[in-house]
Amino acid sequence: MTSRTADFETRRAWLDSLEAFLTDFEPQLIAAMQADFTHRSREECLSLDLGTSISQVRYQRRHLKWWMRKRYVLTPMPFWPARAYTQATPRGVVGIMAPWNFPVYLAIAPLAAALAAGNRVMIKPSELAPQTSKVLAEGLAQYFSAEVVQVLLGGADVAAAFSALPFDHLLFTGSTDVGRKVAMAAAQNLTPVTLELGGKSPAVVMPSADLDQAARRIIWGKTANAGQICVAPDYALVPRDQMDAFVTLAESYLRAFYPKGAASNDYCGVISERHLARMDDLLTEVEARDVKVVQLSEDNIPDTQRKCAPALVIDPPLDCAVMTREIFGPILPIVPYDTVEQALNFVKTRDHPLALYVFAQDKEDQDLWLERSTSGGVTINDTVIHVAVDSLPFGGVGASGYGAYHGKAGFETFSHMKPVLHQAKWNAMSLTEPPMTGMKKRLMKLARKLM
Repeated sequence: MTSRTADFETRRAWLDSLEAFLTDFEPQLIAAMQADFTHRSREECLSLDLGTSISQVRYQRRHLKWWMRKRYVLTPMPFWPARAYTQATPRGVVGIMAPWNFPVYLAIAPLAAALAAGNRVMIKPSELAPQTSKVLAEGLAQYFSAEVVQVLLGGADVAAAFSALPFDHLLFTGSTDVGRKVAMAAAQNLTPVTLELGGKSPAVVMPSADLDQAARRIIWGKTANAGQICVAPDYALVPRDQMDAFVTLAESYLRAFYPKGAASNDYCGVISERHLARMDDLLTEVEARDVKVVQLSEDNIPDTQRKCAPALVIDPPLDCAVMTREIFGPILPIVPYDTVEQALNFVKTRDHPLALYVFAQDKEDQDLWLERSTSGGVTINDTVIHVAVDSLPFGGVGASGYGAYHGKAGFETFSHMKPVLHQAKWNAMSLTEPPMTGMKKRLMKLARKLM
């Protein structure tokens, strides 16, 4: 692939083509996602994958000209009359390794940012969503030449080879364990990497929270896409004296959202038999330890659908797998705490999460978590939705990843912000040239004071 610079009109045309692909291939993409998950409602496909993708493309296109401008900076007096600025230039060829849980959005959003920044792009979608990956490959090939966008299909062997290519930038979205391998492979080429990983994102219910609101929004965030979201609330921390009320509310919203249990049309399937077995293992372990589990019915699920019913796990032992591993599914552990300090320590002594959800009506409670915790992103009094705000950067910290994209952050991630200095014919830099006379020394001393 070539890395020649693309001007504004070319980049805008690329984004137009990307939106046209999403619009024209909407039926095929929806059908493919439904096949990969064995069941996924059309509305969920539209809202969580296609709608968010189109929104990101449009946001990049709307702001592109402004982002491409020269960004002038102040020049220190000793360098006058030089002019200094940064110029956003393409990195070259960008690699994108997309996961299966949002197989369209998590391929298209970084693609939009990379194209807006003027790069050529290679995409390796997940083999766990083969139908969607196939439509992405066939569809994008109709709108872009192979010199601009390529999609490579294949399994883990292809992914390993892909991560070892000498890209100018590589973005990986997936598990922390695989992210480490990708970073090590990229390091051999000194390829800069953006890692979008996961982890156990807590939902903290503070004493001042609206308990009904908290239960409703946590349950929505936990069960959308059957919990297969990197920023899904992994567990809930709830004041001990509010545990019973919270569990009752959470169960009521589970049943209200999915009146037919796992057989409900709005409830998504699990991506593979292996992932389904992992959910079963998590629940089997806590049930064997006499932990209370509230789970919706799995009766009447069609044989063609692969589903795990949403479940609440009440006060599990902290050494259970549901509390030591990222769940990435529709199981919500609910953990009591006695003091706010205890809740803070619970979160702070674990890996930094990709997202933190704080439910509190008092501003002091909200500020407490903003000031004393570390996470990739924070949403107050809701879950998940900060990811869809195009103007916010999205990324992790520590074990949940590094680097960010979305909106302007995406454009800058895939750009080299090249520093440029224009010096005038007549300037004071001759003072630095030898021989250093007494007058030059005195003027240099004055210049240092002015810097």
